[in-house]
Amino acid sequence: MRSRVQLLAALILLSTVISTACSGGQSSSSTKNGPEKPDLVLGTLPIPDAVAFHIAKSRGFFAREGFHSVRTETIQGTGPALPLLKNGQLDVALINYVSAFTAQGKGVVDLRIVADSYQADANTFLLMTPAASTAKTLADLRDKTIAVATLHSICTLTLEVALRIHGMTAKDVRLVEMPLPNMPGALAAGTVQAAWMTEPFITAAKTTDGAKTLADMASGPTAGFPIAGWAVTSEFAKKNPRTVSAFQRAMAAGQQIAASDRAAVVTTIPSYTQIAPNIAKVITLGQFPLTLSATRLQRVTDQMLEFHYLDQPLNVAPLLLPPATTTPTNGAS
Repeated sequence: MRSRVQLLAALILLSTVISTACSGGQSSSSTKNGPEKPDLVLGTLPIPDAVAFHIAKSRGFFAREGFHSVRTETIQGTGPALPLLKNGQLDVALINYVSAFTAQGKGVVDLRIVADSYQADANTFLLMTPAASTAKTLADLRDKTIAVATLHSICTLTLEVALRIHGMTAKDVRLVEMPLPNMPGALAAGTVQAAWMTEPFITAAKTTDGAKTLADMASGPTAGFPIAGWAVTSEFAKKNPRTVSAFQRAMAAGQQIAASDRAAVVTTIPSYTQIAPNIAKVITLGQFPLTLSATRLQRVTDQMLEFHYLDQPLNVAPLLLPPATTTPTNGAS
């Protein structure tokens, strides 16, 4: 009887050891091949540029790649986000290329771009004038006040490119910073004579106050201009290569949907912005690039150098991380 009890105890112990070993092996494999940081903190803005991320998150693409959570923090822009990336409060951030490359050129931060996000298209960024304006071209805005979201940014860079076509520079107009939501009201009140606007404020200004389009800020030399992407610091990329790859795969899946399914985009945008569903249906959207192209992004730094946003040439190729094209075999289907 005693020997049978001992045998039973031995079998139970062996079973426990085997179960623990198997469980431990799975956990070890998951830790080894999954993201080093399964809980990600991401800085983003409530704008259409970020819609592919929200599509990816809502459809479980991040969970599929082994992330336990992806927590978002609303940032005020690229400038305020960069210190948060450097000190580790953010792991990844949505950045606009002009501000990011300005900081990179000054040595403020060493960034790595991991995914493209948004690219200008016709009528996505417009210079708007009040309904009563008599201006026909940018030349008619000499000595006038123009509202821009931020100075020394994508707003002012594209505007300067357009001004040069009409024989002018930024010194020939008065540029004032103004939050985008305030621009339609400022135009209607006559506080400014023109405003660099994007959606949904373009549609709001047109439908509410009859504002008019004076010029497309993404045409001619700036047609198809790259606007925004997702970035990490070089240090984060070096320490967390599997995390970066997993993020890239999840984002690529979301970006593919954003690029091919407008219905998915317009139904997602109201879920994280203040854009109403009826407005989301009619706004003009930019493009959602499927590749991270050094040639395309080099256009940005070349224009920045030409208009003295950079003091010296900046080669973007070393800043772009190659895409992750495969999913680890231990990942979820």
